[in-house]
Formats: sequence, structure tokens, C-alpha cells
Amino acid sequence: MSDTASTRATRHAPDRSPVAAPDLLSSLAPLLAEWVPRQRWFAGKGRLLTGFALVSATELLPGTGEGGAPGLLHLLVRAQQSAPPSRTPAGGDCYQLLLGTHPAPPPHLAPAVLGRPAGGPLRGRTVYDALLDNRLCGLLLERLRVPGRIGALRFCREPDVDIPSGLTARPIAVEQSNSSLVYGDTFILKVFRRIEPGINPDLELPRALAAARCARVPAPAAWFESVPAEGGEATTLGVLQPFLAGSTDGWQLALNALAVRADFTRSARALGHATAEVHTALAQALPTTELRRPQLDAIAAQMNERLEATARAVPVLQPYRAPLRAAFDALAAMGHDGRSWAAQRIHGDLHLGQTLRTAEGGRWALIDFEGEPARPLAERRRPQPAVRDVAAMLRSFDYAARSGPAGGDPWALDWARRTRAAYCLGYAEAGGLDPRSAPELMRAYETDKAVYEVLYEARHRPEWLAVPMAAIRRLAAPGDQGAG
Repeated sequence: MSDTASTRATRHAPDRSPVAAPDLLSSLAPLLAEWVPRQRWFAGKGRLLTGFALVSATELLPGTGEGGAPGLLHLLVRAQQSAPPSRTPAGGDCYQLLLGTHPAPPPHLAPAVLGRPAGGPLRGRTVYDALLDNRLCGLLLERLRVPGRIGALRFCREPDVDIPSGLTARPIAVEQSNSSLVYGDTFILKVFRRIEPGINPDLELPRALAAARCARVPAPAAWFESVPAEGGEATTLGVLQPFLAGSTDGWQLALNALAVRADFTRSARALGHATAEVHTALAQALPTTELRRPQLDAIAAQMNERLEATARAVPVLQPYRAPLRAAFDALAAMGHDGRSWAAQRIHGDLHLGQTLRTAEGGRWALIDFEGEPARPLAERRRPQPAVRDVAAMLRSFDYAARSGPAGGDPWALDWARRTRAAYCLGYAEAGGLDPRSAPELMRAYETDKAVYEVLYEARHRPEWLAVPMAAIRRLAAPGDQGAG
């Protein structure tokens, strides 16, 4: 396994620091090879892991090797795998690791342990996942409280934000592509796991919305990033935001309503208002563009490519390819007819689970602006039609109706129809444009989302495949308008 030393990290480190040791990664590699593929945030499942390359290493807390004092090591490593897909960066996906080191960690940290290196600078110490150690998580918060540079890392804080010290950390166990810590019901820190160079939309967009005084999104309080030695744009590694204590996510609220066969249209209409307010603020705060014939042709071609790739991977989709392609072709035809469509920055992965209704005032908030993590960062930062977010939320209502307690019975399907219509109405009331006024655009984006869901469920939750396939059959039916 390769061990490419990082000059960025080592030039700031004292000689005794493990980050200066040339065999650091080679000594950790056997532990990482066992541990990394088992993590939910590892994106390379199903492909052989052949090695790691070190991008940077920074010692945030020296491990003394004496008594019960832990150390904290920050690593960026590339996972080298066989047959990488085309989207994988050269050299493999880059992952962020925060590792604790301890001569004899206490028993409660046993689930976090990776093992003990057989050699190298950490020999004789146990290595474990630092995000499960309250003491080390507290140190991470202290770094965010006091802006500055350490090794390859830079810690930043908004100047007008007060971050108390001593807040107890607890991990959120439901994360998929990242890891999150809640500090004393006051702040939540999202630590990004798969890293790409540049600013993450989950920092960029909430900061822009805060500057635009949009109160629908928690404003970042602090963040940390990797700083390239040669200059250029920093890479976002984690974001600290206010934690909306006592709030409930929209997915759970929808399931609760379905369980007691309660109407959800009032809530959906208010959520439509919130979505439109965020879109309006983003369009005012960040550059917009117009999608004309070349751009619409390219979007339709990409949708068709995803459809064909998914049909090859999930054969049950193949009988519906022709009518689904018709939805994408209709989008391209808009450009051929001289139509254009506004594009702006959007959420990019909007669904009920990315919304919260606050305990105080019952207001809707939108969270998690990272976009779909599987897509390249440059694509996630590209302006897109706001209708894409709307279509994704409509799919989420359908998911709730078909997977909730009602199980997709006629009442639940009518619940979804009424809820979808109420959401679009609320969006039109607050945004001035009914998303159903462009049926070709809405149908294409909802179809593309359903195709994405088919592939996801086939790979990760085969028992849920029936949910998006029901949408596929509906969207492939003659005369369906998609948004109703």
C-alpha cells in the first residue's frame, strides 16, 4: 500500500509528531482496510480496495503515550480501488478520517476501535474513531471556537457568533454519507467524509442565504477546511450550524399523518411557501443563467444516459424505456421550439427528510444543502431549474404514501395527490410561479428522479423497489402530467 507523504502537513509538525513519520500510513493501512469499507459513508462498496494514498495528515492533539491522555489525528486519504467508475477522481475517492490514539482506551470506546498498529509511530497505541470520543469531539469544538491554522487545516468562525465552551457532544447515528455531532442541543457539526476540492454547497448556500437574511435555513456558525499549500480554493471539511432542538423532520410528520389518516395539505402548502422563499433568496444572492437549446439538449441527453444505464442494471425497468425517454425528449423539444428556462442554485437533494418543522412557532426550515453526494461537486454547484427541487419533493410525498402505514392503499394515494397539489400551490403563492405551469420540465425531472430511485433501491434496499417502480408505471402511462 502506498504512503505518499504530505509536505503541507509535515512541515508544520514537530519531529516527534507521527505525521512526520514516513511509515504512518503503511502502519495504519491494515486497520483502515478492514474498517473503512464497513462504514456507511464509504462510497466504493462492491469494488476491491487495493490500497491508500496519504493526501494530508495533521496532529490536532499530540498523544503523549503516558497515562490516559488521548491523541487526535486528522487524515485525508485516497482509497485506491479496482475498476473505478468514470465519476471517481484520479487516484481514487478521498476520505476524511479523525482518529483517536490511546495507550488503553476506556471500555465505552470499544465499539470505536480500529485496532493497534503492529509498527510505525503509533505502535503501542490503540487507534479508534475519534467522533465517538466525547473528549476529542470537545477538542474539535474548541478549535472551531478559536479561528486559526494548524498544519493543513484552517478553522473559521463567523465573527458575531458566540460558541460556548464545554458543550457535551453526541453523535447522530442515522447519518449515511457523512457524520454529525450535536453539541449540547445548541449546535450540530456535520463532518464530510468523501471529500472533493472546493467549497461544499452545504457551507456556500447557507452562508449566502444568511447574508440575504433568509430565516428558513440555519446559518453556519463555524467551519473547518483543508488549505492547499500552493494557494487556490480551500476544501470544506465540516460545518457547524445551530441545532433546532425539539424540531421534527418532515418525513416523520408525514408518516405520523398517514398513520392516523390525517390531512397534510396545510403542512404541505406551508412547506411549499418555505421552499419558494429559499429559491427566491438563492436567485437574488447568487448568479443565475438561462437554459437554452444547447443546455436543454445536454440535460435531456444526460437523463437518457442515466435511464439506459439504470435499465441495464435493473432489468425490470426495461419495458418502460420508450415512454420514459419521451419525457426527456419533450424537454429537449422545448429548446428546439425556442423556449428557455431560468436556472439558479438550488438545494439539489430536497425531500421530506431534509426539512424540519420547528418546535417553536411550527415554521418549516430546510437543511442539508450538500446536494446528492454521489454527484461530482462541480455538478452540484451548477445552476439548475428550481423545478428540480420541486419534483424531488413531490417524489418524497409519494414515497411517504406508499411506504407508510397505509401501504399505498387508495386513501394513501389520494393523500399523496392532494398533498402534492397543496405543495405546488404554496410554492406558487410564495414564489409567483406555479411549478405545474411547465409540465414538460416537471415531468422530465420527476421521471429522472424516479429512475435514480430505482437504481438506489435495487442496490441498497431491494424491498423498497416497488415504491419507485409504481411511479415509473404512472409516469410512463399516456396522459400523465407528473405533478398532479
